[in-house]
Amino acid sequence: MKVVGAGLGRTGTLSLKFALERLLDARCYHMMEVGAAGHVDAWYRAATGESVDWQALLGDFDAIVDWPGAAFWEQLSNAFPDALVLLSHRPLDRWYESASSTILPDTDNDGSTEALEFERMWHAIRNEFTPNWADRNVTIEAARRHNERVVNTVPADRLLVYEPGDGWGPICDRLGVPVPDEPYPHVNTREQFLRRREQNRAERNPD
Repeated sequence: MKVVGAGLGRTGTLSLKFALERLLDARCYHMMEVGAAGHVDAWYRAATGESVDWQALLGDFDAIVDWPGAAFWEQLSNAFPDALVLLSHRPLDRWYESASSTILPDTDNDGSTEALEFERMWHAIRNEFTPNWADRNVTIEAARRHNERVVNTVPADRLLVYEPGDGWGPICDRLGVPVPDEPYPHVNTREQFLRRREQNRAERNPD
């Protein structure tokens, strides 16, 4: 594990996943991997206080960003002491505007067992972050505390504070790799997220 992402979802984490995969030539874990990897129950158990063998869970990956990993950044940074801790962030008012319309509400599931189990996992992680996510001020304060704890806990030589728009440079510098001769990825904007959600709903309910 070379990078542990401590940044909350909706801080450019999917773009960051693709960027790290390009730089490391290896897989980067993200919320989108959870179901496909069969890890829903493992993250649920972690969220309810059970111990996790992080080496076994994440052995196929060289980096992790986004939730659910961001909720366990401290455990992960301890389990992988040589990894860079990357705190992606954005202005908190803009972050809440994006997160509250995309990932913080209940998941848009189809009622299947798999979807219900995923929603149970997400509830446990989200509610540990803040059970009052619909309250703008409470949730922004929770995000502020999260970011401040990362900055105040991680030694400076292990920490990269990164904002979407910073591009390749800061990450390449800290990882000691060349800057690619291609644009930095820019995916999963709020508009793209909401459009994909509507397409999924339409596919499930064609009438």
